[in-house]
Amino acid sequence: CFNQYKCIHLSSVSDLESPEETEEEIPVVICAAAGRMGAAVAAISSIYSNTEANVLFYIVGLKTTIPHIRKWIENSKLREIKFRVVEFNPMVLKGKIRQDASRPELLQPLNFVRFYLPLLIQKHEKVIYLDDDVIVQGDIQELYDTKLAPGHAAAFSDDCDLPSTHEMIRSVGMQNTYMGFLDYRKQAIRDLGISPSTCSFNPGVIVANMTEWKHQRITKQLEKWMQRNVEENLYSSTLGGGVATSPMLIVFHGKHSSINPMWHIRHLGWSPDARYSEQFLQEAKLLHWNGRYKPWDYPSVHTDLWENWFIPDPSGKFKLTRPDS
Repeated sequence: CFNQYKCIHLSSVSDLESPEETEEEIPVVICAAAGRMGAAVAAISSIYSNTEANVLFYIVGLKTTIPHIRKWIENSKLREIKFRVVEFNPMVLKGKIRQDASRPELLQPLNFVRFYLPLLIQKHEKVIYLDDDVIVQGDIQELYDTKLAPGHAAAFSDDCDLPSTHEMIRSVGMQNTYMGFLDYRKQAIRDLGISPSTCSFNPGVIVANMTEWKHQRITKQLEKWMQRNVEENLYSSTLGGGVATSPMLIVFHGKHSSINPMWHIRHLGWSPDARYSEQFLQEAKLLHWNGRYKPWDYPSVHTDLWENWFIPDPSGKFKLTRPDS
């Protein structure tokens, strides 16, 4: 029903389930994108291997990529996971994305799946969304147990929350405030009354409350800011972290809870030579290679930690890029 776009089921089915199903299901949404499908596989493999929890993976793809990811799972050791494959219809984005030539990969339709969570997931109250370029070293149950304050539809990791990452941010000249994402020369942005030095957050790891999300009509609000950007160019991916982050920074400003910082150690993909200490990375619960330098490509850093969880493509289509390959 997602293809009709308007079809949102507001009824909850959780109270109809049999009383034997006492173990709560943890829904985890991950996108499987063409050209980088190995990322989703490594992420899923790392989550599944590090938990005893009852995880249900929602693997979101486009019509053309779904058969590939399904085959990969069913013909590898991931065949034991519980999963549903969901087709995302990119037509819902028509007229809402401003073309940007600097980093076209940030305009891929699946980048915007996180805006449409209640349309993809109907029966769950609480949902985890993860970017595909992560691996999880902790027990996903811990992340799922993140407390959301009353009235908050989502929890994120703030970009100023962990002193040990500040050095990395400074060394590669990264943005961690709203000024890096929004164009404060535009009146519509100034009218928001948000200080440009406000700490940003990264929406690559989200714990979301679906009831609040629907109640506050978050998807509609995000779409409004996408459309306004098409008309007024209020932010651009050349400024900061891409076109999917900026609408979320506006809509969730002052209205989101926080994720434990160790559950989102990021910027591993920001530079081909800026590295964290091994000890720090061992303690991290989740690692995120946001940035251009992905661990399935070369050059990139800390690739060994990622490759531990990678499962080769049985069809041979997806291959790792390594200096000797």
